[in-house]
Amino acid sequence: MALDSESRWRLVRLMKAKGTAPASTEIVIRPVAVGDLWQVLEIYNYYIKNSVVTFDLETMSLDDWREKFEWIQGLKLPFIVATSESGQILGFAYVAPWRQKAAYRRTVEDSIYLRPAATGKRIGTKLLAELIEQSKASGVKEIVAVISDKGAESSISLHESFGFKHQGHLGKVGFKFGRWLGTVLMQKSL
Repeated sequence: MALDSESRWRLVRLMKAKGTAPASTEIVIRPVAVGDLWQVLEIYNYYIKNSVVTFDLETMSLDDWREKFEWIQGLKLPFIVATSESGQILGFAYVAPWRQKAAYRRTVEDSIYLRPAATGKRIGTKLLAELIEQSKASGVKEIVAVISDKGAESSISLHESFGFKHQGHLGKVGFKFGRWLGTVLMQKSL
């Protein structure tokens, strides 16, 4: 019996709450492939529907992710996934231009998302370490992290552990789930 996306996420949350989420001993970090995008979509749409760590309000489609994948690939920027031994995508990370003006071309913004059952297992750490190395190899000079000021404390801590410095706070710049949210701006020079 195949589970729909929502049922699958309920099962993962239940397993995580009971401490029975499958544990993977080997994590593989590799470039994302087109065939991975449906799992990337599933992970990201979970955060759109259930959290304030992304300010997107509407779920994305597979075509949206294909377009983003092709754009990032065309810019020769890293877009990576962490997979379990069985090939399940546990998380993904990428960098994209921070702003569209030409003078910003060596400055990117990073994004990292994990399956809820994969949090707390240092997968985000592995993804960010590889993302930084690949960004440096791609000619990136600055990485900016724009992090929600509510519900993303682990992301702030992760970035701090890699030497990202706090550069500011923008209050009340997003409105989601009936409340105003701000962002924490962090930056790392490569």
